[in-house]
Amino acid sequence: MQTQIKQLNPVIAQSSLQTRRYHEPSVSIVYAYWSRTIDIFFGICGTFVVLLVLPLLALAIFLDSPGPIFYSQERLGKQGRLFRIYKFRSMKPSNSGHVMWAQAGDSRVTRVGRILRPTHMDELPQVWNILRGDMSMIGPRPELPAFSQELERSIPGYNHRIVVKPGLTGLAQVSHTYGDTTEDERIKLNYDLQYIQNRSIALDIKIIFKTVSEVMFGHGR
Repeated sequence: MQTQIKQLNPVIAQSSLQTRRYHEPSVSIVYAYWSRTIDIFFGICGTFVVLLVLPLLALAIFLDSPGPIFYSQERLGKQGRLFRIYKFRSMKPSNSGHVMWAQAGDSRVTRVGRILRPTHMDELPQVWNILRGDMSMIGPRPELPAFSQELERSIPGYNHRIVVKPGLTGLAQVSHTYGDTTEDERIKLNYDLQYIQNRSIALDIKIIFKTVSEVMFGHGR
């Protein structure tokens, strides 16, 4: 039976994640340069796109619902380092103090959000995280600390995915549907670990092309 991830209080102890280090499989010098090159390339190109669409999106988000234009949230980076991720706000602001995954037909999604989320345009500001070095273009999805702690209890070894930087896209993101169950996370973890163990230029190119397809056909939530 699949168990839906419950909503969690985001205030948790992070010492275990921040002090424990996981071993990162080695990669070739050529791949290391390739990875950093595409991070810089897509980071710069993405920044130009953000600046281009910002006036229109900012106005649409402002008129659609009260609240900030951008949304930021603490996520887990490489080796458990915390950083703030940035997105265009696609949901109504909440003062509940709890966090939970988005679900199909989620009532929190705004009218503008129903356009931004399927096309992943809400994630465009994450190119700033890439340029800052918090994230890479390709890697495991950056997870909420509270969810990561809960999933590590349900799926032993879950936090081995943080041996690399999280990514704007990744093998798990393009290979499995957006889910909110522990079984979904178990499947995506297998994809994440497969990517970490088999990182290559060819695999990255395949993921980039699949990402373009995902964006074009609006498979986000």
